[in-house]
Amino acid sequence: MPEKKIILDQIENPNSASIDFYMSIGGYSALQKAFKEMAPGQIIDEVKSSNLRGRGGAGFPAGIKWSFIKRDAPGPKYLVCNADEGEPGTFKDREILQKKPHIMIEGMIIAAYAMGLDAGYIYIRGEFFAPYEAVDKAIAEAYAKGYLGKNILGTGFSFDLYTYRGAGAYICGEESSLINSIEGRRGLPRLKPPFPAQNGIYGRPTTVNNVETFAAVPSIINNGGKWYAELGTPKSGGTKLFSISGHVERPGVYELQMGTPWKEFFYDICGGVRGGKALKAVIPGGSSTPVLKPEELEGMTMDYESVMSKGSMLGSGAVIILDESTDMVKLLNRILHFYAHESCGQCTPCREGSDWFYDIIHRIYHGKGKESDLDLFENLGKNIGPNTICAFGDAFVTPTLSFIRKFREEFLAYIKRADKAAS
Repeated sequence: MPEKKIILDQIENPNSASIDFYMSIGGYSALQKAFKEMAPGQIIDEVKSSNLRGRGGAGFPAGIKWSFIKRDAPGPKYLVCNADEGEPGTFKDREILQKKPHIMIEGMIIAAYAMGLDAGYIYIRGEFFAPYEAVDKAIAEAYAKGYLGKNILGTGFSFDLYTYRGAGAYICGEESSLINSIEGRRGLPRLKPPFPAQNGIYGRPTTVNNVETFAAVPSIINNGGKWYAELGTPKSGGTKLFSISGHVERPGVYELQMGTPWKEFFYDICGGVRGGKALKAVIPGGSSTPVLKPEELEGMTMDYESVMSKGSMLGSGAVIILDESTDMVKLLNRILHFYAHESCGQCTPCREGSDWFYDIIHRIYHGKGKESDLDLFENLGKNIGPNTICAFGDAFVTPTLSFIRKFREEFLAYIKRADKAAS
């Protein structure tokens, strides 16, 4: 399958971020259709039938998430776009934010209309200054055209949209941490239940979706949920953006139909391993997902179920390519340094465990490790992942154990060198 550009269509045009260009290629026609031809419940049913799954990493069905909101609940209700994008290896959302923000904004307005929401926030990672400027400009353009504000297009529906800049905390990619941050609190995860659909921003019903999830909505409304579902697999509808980086000939952001064969994506579209070297391993969904060896990639397709069947996760779609020269001990040392720094510190297993994990790998990498350290990782891991409020514990435990189990000899080689130096 070649690339299938729906979200990324015309994104190379230098004017792709402007509302006039976006409207010239059919932009905001889905909003018109939703307002004039569809009841709110029909919109949610269409999104359900599309098999659109959340593109932030968890892959929860978007239509089902939207149905959790009670339209008739009294008082204000909110919509949040998660534009934090902090997963190492991920850089697809910023393409939309900076080069085609109106497709996301249109999707948000449709979502708000379907759920009866009053206001929305786009939570943008603090380091994304150029994307932030582009989104702010796009929101002003949408207000000027009458797509945001009071009585949109004379329908009686009103919706206001705001940007909110984070401060660069990885944990604020988790929806309840993000909500706390918007409220001006520390970005700490909340216990669930209650879920945001019942108790979100300011204690009000709230729906949180990713940038790419909202960007997929206009094409679903224009072409139908069935059309979108048939682009993908039975359980993973539509197209997906993939950020591919590392030792690859043609790194970048690609839009593929769900179910595209791995080999076709990597070799035909991306050109294979850079410099003709041998492939050593692939991290398929960002640094928090288990690493896969080349033999495990056989028969894999780019969708949630197939990647999971191989023992990893599609996650955010951040594909990291590692060639034969990669030092897996050095790489894990770098990854765990990141996670030790980014723990919010709320849960004892995570706060202490992330530092323990980094201390152990740092010791091994610097020639002071012991073979028992590898078993210590396993023992510590059992007491971290299942005992934390959010998934951050799993985010550093799971990849660590996959590195050690699949490349144990490399870790042992470092340890043996340490033993020789000691003797």
